[in-house]
Amino acid sequence: METVKGPDSKEERIEHMVLCYQLSLLRLCYAYLHDEELAKDAVQETFIKAYRNLDSFKEDAAEKTWLSRIAINTCMDLRKTGWFRHVDRSVSLDKLPEPAAPVEPEDENLTLEIMKLPAKLKEVALLCWFQGMTYNEAAETLGISFQAVGSRLNRARRKLRSAMEGSEDHEPA
Repeated sequence: METVKGPDSKEERIEHMVLCYQLSLLRLCYAYLHDEELAKDAVQETFIKAYRNLDSFKEDAAEKTWLSRIAINTCMDLRKTGWFRHVDRSVSLDKLPEPAAPVEPEDENLTLEIMKLPAKLKEVALLCWFQGMTYNEAAETLGISFQAVGSRLNRARRKLRSAMEGSEDHEPA
């Protein structure tokens, strides 16, 4: 006898999450790992972990922030492996999934500079600027305060402005 699943079955919820967040998680994972195949593996592992832990998912958190945190942790775990540390991972924007609109040269340069930011600044930049998360969502994803997100984004903006103007010691007025 076959069991009939309700509209909110575990499988249907994960399928919905995959449809909604797969591409944005792929871009996030690629930004961390700089390798398309590893990013795909990380996204797949993210959804496996989400499926296994779906029963413990707190409904007061947004799916996007929950999945992003799992993806970031998965990427960090992959980066800790000995194999990963010995492979050359130069950033190549042509490997990223295609954006919805054509990329301008200035945007490409800015993206390359974002990828060079220190990890803590790059994390908030990726979540807020690339993933479109609010400060609250990014804070929840990273387990930091709302104010810390704002502070890190301000430091990231200063570093990017300096890099884009070609002066490492430029401090905005």
